[in-house]
Amino acid sequence: MGKAPPEYWLRGSIEGIPDLLQPAAHALLQSKLEVYKYTKSFDETLLWKTPHSRASVGFHLQHIAGVLDRMLSYAQEKNLSEVQFKELKNEGIPNAEVTIDTLCRNFDAKVEEAIDYFKKLHNTDLTSKRSVGRQELPSTLIGVLFHAAEHSQRHIGQLLVTVSVLQTEDSEEKSALL
Repeated sequence: MGKAPPEYWLRGSIEGIPDLLQPAAHALLQSKLEVYKYTKSFDETLLWKTPHSRASVGFHLQHIAGVLDRMLSYAQEKNLSEVQFKELKNEGIPNAEVTIDTLCRNFDAKVEEAIDYFKKLHNTDLTSKRSVGRQELPSTLIGVLFHAAEHSQRHIGQLLVTVSVLQTEDSEEKSALL
């Protein structure tokens, strides 16, 4: 088995992405990589379990894709759609039809959509004003895109802890039965 490649921020520039958006692109690509890494051997039956009354793995996976989707809408000066509001309302609600694979692929697709969007931008676009949410709170294009990236990283950290706790608890429960 070969040595793992370095984290995305240590792999150099991503072609076609404005210099000022390189950190955001690196963070999103790292999040995408880690989503698959941390859920690779995760027991599907634990997807909606909420350890110690904290958010489930399913919630984190839905939420990072949802936030990225919403931030891309704000970046493009679009209002959120009824579908987006419905998806937001349903984040974290257990759904037996939803799988880890589907949730990971949804986030993967959103990251690719974001990277494609980044490639259409120029550094001179990034300070343009953007409004966020129903209250139309002030931000900038770069602010919205950096929030999307850092928010995904925050939830990846929470996802890792939740996966770890659930796997430990599940392992301890199984050992107690032996």
